[in-house]
Order: sequence, then structure tokens, then C-alpha cells
Amino acid sequence: MPHAPIHIDFLNALDVEALALTDQEIIAAVETGLAAQGRKETVIEPRMHLQPGAANGHFNVLRGAFRAPINLAGVKVIGDFVDNYKEGLPSELGLLLLMDPGNGVPKAIIDGSHLTDMRTGAVTAIGAKYLARKGSKVLAHVGARGTAYWNVRLLDSLFDFDEIRVHSRRKESRDAFGAKLAADRGKTITVTEDWRSCVEGADIVVEASRLNAPEPMLRTEWIKPGAFVVPYGTMSAVELSLTDIMSKLVVDDWGQCKSGQFGSLRAHVEAGKLSEATLHAEMGEIVAGLKPGRECEDETILFWHRGLSLSDIALGHFMLEKAARLGLGQRLRYA
Repeated sequence: MPHAPIHIDFLNALDVEALALTDQEIIAAVETGLAAQGRKETVIEPRMHLQPGAANGHFNVLRGAFRAPINLAGVKVIGDFVDNYKEGLPSELGLLLLMDPGNGVPKAIIDGSHLTDMRTGAVTAIGAKYLARKGSKVLAHVGARGTAYWNVRLLDSLFDFDEIRVHSRRKESRDAFGAKLAADRGKTITVTEDWRSCVEGADIVVEASRLNAPEPMLRTEWIKPGAFVVPYGTMSAVELSLTDIMSKLVVDDWGQCKSGQFGSLRAHVEAGKLSEATLHAEMGEIVAGLKPGRECEDETILFWHRGLSLSDIALGHFMLEKAARLGLGQRLRYA
């Protein structure tokens, strides 16, 4: 029996930009996905890596699925190539494929680059919403790649910082990053020449560096008591002692954090400093109200997120709905 025509909705990078998602829309969509994960209404597989060996980089392959009401499965493939700036390209380029979890029919293809940047910033901001001190006024951000902008933008939308400090290895990248943020946020951005002057004494510290190999650039002694720290670089930039000062250790998904080759706390897992016994919660459990977030002002809390396929799918789902309302995107014949 012949089936009805099958079409795929396609949102390219220009379509995603034209959606003009608000900060509130991005955060709400990703928070909905985290809550579903916390309630175990999802399936998630640990990310996989493909290393072609042709350049300084690799591909990340992320997979997951939601039951109702999102009712979508998804696979995202996104490159992470450190030297892309030499070609004028973003370091991260990719696509998200969404499918019907009931019959496998492809439903949509969405630009994964903008989506990854936005959902990463949203997870960072949601982490701070539940785990940072409410009166946090000083933000330190190390790293200036694509996700960095959305980290700062979405965090500032929640906290309206008095001081934002940024640092990056290359002077041209950190200066351009600071200028972009100053224009966007309408406030002074402090661009620092070193890690210490960026991080020391900050209320919220985000480490999104681009190291070629693990190196302890972020020193434990710089972390202020009561701070909220988010390290998520592919190569670890933190000292092994960082977890020793933490009141709570939180991750996005323990299944993918406990294994794999990369990640800012890989050495901590291997040394037993981060384990099922020392882990406080997954972020979804906190968002769903199943476990507590910050409980007092003097807690120093770490949140390690490696990136969730579920956040990609949840934000992609919202993008499709808004695109339909605005008449954006293309409809492709599949079969």
C-alpha cells in the first residue's frame, strides 16, 4: 500500500537568524527539555566522537528522543575544529535531524550551529538560575567561541551584572568579543589579558576555553567562596583540586559525563573525585523539582555540562513551531 508524500521542513542558518528568538524563548524551550529529562520522559545516549585525523578537530554525534508532547527523536552531528578561524569559519558547524520516534519518518533538518550556540548558553543560564546566588553581580567568562556570546547574553538577561569580565587566548578574539558584548548589552565590558584577573573574586565563572591539550589554567585558589562555576571546555583547563572546594557537583547527564575521551572534568572522573557517590544531581532533576538547587548563600557549586541532544531537540522543536507561524523555512520532498 503506497504511503502519502513525505516532506521535510528545512531551516537553514539564515532562517534560524530570521526567527529572532528572544532570550526568554530560548531559555524557556531548553528549560522545558531539561524538566522532561528530570522526569524521565526522554531517552538519551552518550555523545560519540568521530576523529577524521585530517585536522585539529573532531565531530560530535548526539542522540536522544522525547515522548509527548514534543514527540521527536533527533541526531545532531556538529564539527569542533579549533583552527577554523584561520579560514574565517566558526569552529562549530553542523546539522540537527529530527524524526518521528514512532515510525522513523524524517521530520526536519535544522542548522545546528546557531542552535548549538543558543542552547549551550541557555543551559549555562538555567544552571545559574537554580545554582548561583540570586545577587550575583560579577561574571567572569573565559573563551570567545560561538557559544560564549550566548552564555554571557543569556546570563546577563537573568542577572543584569554590574561587571562582566572576558578573556580569550588571542587578543583579537577577546577584543572583538568584548566590543560585541558592549554593543549588545549596552554596558562596559572588561577585557582582561590573563585568566586570573578575569576569574578571581567573580560570583559566576564560566570556562569555555579552547586548549589543544589539558592544562590547569583556572586555579582553584581564585574561586570565591559561594561562587558558581561552569567549566565545559573540551580539554580540561581546571586543577584537580577544583572539585574539593565544591558544596555540590551537578552535571547535565551523568551517562555521558562518566565516560568518553573529552571533557573539562575527565581527570576528576578518572580519579574518583566526581562519581555517582559525589554527584549531587543532574540539572534536569533540579529543574523538575526532584532535587534541590542552591540551598544557602555560602555554597560553592560546580555545574559541568557536556551538551545535551535533548536541549538541541527541545530548542529545534520550538524553532519549527515559530517558523511555521512566521512562514519561514523550506519544505523539501523526501519520498
